[in-house]
Amino acid sequence: MGSGADGKMVAISYGSQVRLWGVSEEGIKINVGTFNLNVRVEYLFFIGSQLVALSPTGKIGVWHAMTHHWQIQDVVPILSFDTAGSFLLLGCNNGSIYYIDMQKFPLRMKDNDLLVTELYRDPTYDPITAISVYLTPKTTSERGKGGLCGNWIEIAYGTKSGSVRVIVQHPETVGHGPQLFQTFTVHQSSVTKVTLSEKYLVSVCSEYNHVRSWAVTRFRGMISTQPGSTPEASFKIVSLEAIDPCVSYNAGNDFGPFGEQDDEQVFVQKVVPETDQLFVRLASNGKRVCVIQSVDGSIISSFYVHECEGSSRMGSRPRRFIFTGHSNGTIQMWDLTTALDPSFNATQNTSGGPTPEELWKLLDQCDLSNSHCSTPCISPSPSLIAAGPRIKSSNVLFLNQSQNPDATPGSSQT
Repeated sequence: MGSGADGKMVAISYGSQVRLWGVSEEGIKINVGTFNLNVRVEYLFFIGSQLVALSPTGKIGVWHAMTHHWQIQDVVPILSFDTAGSFLLLGCNNGSIYYIDMQKFPLRMKDNDLLVTELYRDPTYDPITAISVYLTPKTTSERGKGGLCGNWIEIAYGTKSGSVRVIVQHPETVGHGPQLFQTFTVHQSSVTKVTLSEKYLVSVCSEYNHVRSWAVTRFRGMISTQPGSTPEASFKIVSLEAIDPCVSYNAGNDFGPFGEQDDEQVFVQKVVPETDQLFVRLASNGKRVCVIQSVDGSIISSFYVHECEGSSRMGSRPRRFIFTGHSNGTIQMWDLTTALDPSFNATQNTSGGPTPEELWKLLDQCDLSNSHCSTPCISPSPSLIAAGPRIKSSNVLFLNQSQNPDATPGSSQT
């Protein structure tokens, strides 16, 4: 959902089609139109009042609110993206980061195509599989003066080979592009997520959602090399998935991280597909915030963390909630702000993901089968359940939150 000149805009996608409606302040629905990207739409979102549809195959569709014009642009295959103000940044499989200024909506004069500009190219041409942009307070206050290339801006990105890099755009280096600031080589699998916030840099790789985090040093709001980023934690957000999950499963069960870049961010861990429990953990160190359990015992089919704006009363602060969708069609809402309060959390268990006992109970509720077996066998077996846990604790702890034995802490600074 986005905001237009005359009210709200609502968009949905199905297959390659995008439908857009306008909703006036009086609640009157206006059918804006149906657009075709010609390939499956994987991501649909608003940047201001502009609607953006993305396909990883390398197509971008943009609906411009002022001209009501639908523009389709072909680019190289897209592996990741992020937004910063009015800018859309794309991480692509050729090792380049591109950007589009949605506020200016630039079109090339020779062919009237949307202007997609290369911002940075990885030194080893490694595909950009994750990207995160951090706008410093200086950039935010002066955003309208120079745009993306005219102020101090920080970009963290992860690559297919497992590297995590931080690049910085200085106001003094306009025209020369961002400069490589720091490189971390602690992952041995493709980086799937990366987020750069005010206090932390967090990255996740594809090996059991292995997380590495670093504490970021800042001076006057800008990232600093003295003493530089220091390793903070290493843990895993293990999530067992069904053999053939439905198409929308990942969209409704993304584990995060959730939260604003100037606030505490969290992961939401759903250990098995059919469960009534979620483990909420700090993104910075993996410690447990709380465990959410369905109030009626129904299976949690989807979840999302949302921050609501504070009221107009003096001293009122925004509040964060977790919305959970359930197999019986209900929606439950949970107050995450209270759970994150230090005075409340001080009395809670500070462990990370599920303990061996908790993991055993979760596995006891689901059927584990061989992926290619025509007659799946139930595991654990009834006799094993009756006799109690016999799994070695060390094996369970490895799945739970142990460090990656192959990843040695370390980084290289550039």
